[in-house]
Amino acid sequence: MRILFLGDVMGRAGRTAVAARLPALRRDWRLDFVVVNAENATAGMGLTPEHAKGLLEAGADCVTLGDHAFDQKTMLGHIDSEPRILRPLNFSKVAPGQGARLFTLPDGRTVLVAQVLGQVFMKRPFDDPFSAIEPVLRNHPLGSRANAAVVDVHCEATSEKMALGHWCDGRASLVVGTHTHVPTGDAMILPGGAAYLTDAGMCGDYDSVIGMQKDEPLRRFVTGMPRARFEPALGEATLSGVFVETDDRTGKALAVAMVRQGGRLQPSGPAT
Repeated sequence: MRILFLGDVMGRAGRTAVAARLPALRRDWRLDFVVVNAENATAGMGLTPEHAKGLLEAGADCVTLGDHAFDQKTMLGHIDSEPRILRPLNFSKVAPGQGARLFTLPDGRTVLVAQVLGQVFMKRPFDDPFSAIEPVLRNHPLGSRANAAVVDVHCEATSEKMALGHWCDGRASLVVGTHTHVPTGDAMILPGGAAYLTDAGMCGDYDSVIGMQKDEPLRRFVTGMPRARFEPALGEATLSGVFVETDDRTGKALAVAMVRQGGRLQPSGPAT
């Protein structure tokens, strides 16, 4: 199976890049399944139903969220009616929506997608991500109930992402980090067969401070005093993420490649 995961979509620039580039990538890379993290897709804070619809129409099979899952209040009433949108498993016991889903492709193959939030350096205490993901992986054995499994690890700390990668190894096809908006260069296949990348980066304008226009973040760093709201940068966005090819029988990764398309980062992607 050929799977593409795209990192945090950042504002209008990120949405525009996904709409412009994803349909061709699906065709040219013969993608079977696409996951897009979109918790910053609406003005850099959350996701509206309208913008979720646009990403799904562009070719995403599943949209994941994060700690900003419900910053746009309209998502509270929408997520239960759109099963292709997932919020973190350990967000809140009373949160609407679901944190994991088994998707069935038209040819009958299945893909499990799940998301957990980290605890280290996050602004609010979330439940333990290790115990949250454990029953999901146990109930969807790789190569049996799930032909492939993707785990979105939405964390601040690289150490926590790496630990979760090893925790899921042998039970997931891809474990990929999101949240920091900075792509890492450590794509690899772990000993148990899980493809791993510490952070997928963002789909946004990299002439920015993690996707925000530079002036206000710089002012706050230099003076410690806010003057205005953070606003998403509006230059040409780079699609940033990871591609993995899996064995349909075992669910293990056969190949993994970092993805950089458009904008300021050097282009990269799978061999086609």
